Amino acid sequence: MTATPPLPGDFAVVRMDGRTGRLIRIGQFLNGDGFADYEHAFVHIGDGRLVEAQPGGARLGRLSDYEGVPARWSTGRVPLTDEQRAAVTAAARSYLGTPYSFADYLALAAARLHLPAGPPLRRFVASTRHMICSQLVDQCYQDAGVHLFTDHRWPGYVTPADLARLLE
Repeated sequence: MTATPPLPGDFAVVRMDGRTGRLIRIGQFLNGDGFADYEHAFVHIGDGRLVEAQPGGARLGRLSDYEGVPARWSTGRVPLTDEQRAAVTAAARSYLGTPYSFADYLALAAARLHLPAGPPLRRFVASTRHMICSQLVDQCYQDAGVHLFTDHRWPGYVTPADLARLLE
């Protein structure tokens, strides 16, 4: 995990093994991220709990589920006030049950490759209100008034590898 215990509102990126991890690595590769080391992201909400987007929808999980898994934490790297931490945590809880879709990776890749399908795919992704894990993290921060990225990207255009690069 991290040397400093994570605080509510902090996020982490972690490695994923298995079939899902391989699919996400391929999605990130198609998106221009290469074969990144981090395939999943979540928001810590306190008391050893987290909110994460999973194929079955955003769910409440336990930090202990990721014990021993290589991780990068935002703790100490992304400064937050107590009010921002509370807002990130509230936002994360509000997204519980939000559907997940691998189509978001296709939209990300189309946008990065400047394919003509990019804008319609972006509108589709936004209209369905589903999120992959990194989108969930970025949207929670956006909802709290914290912009993780300075390149004016749409919150939906974020991969776990993008978040990991913030924490290098």
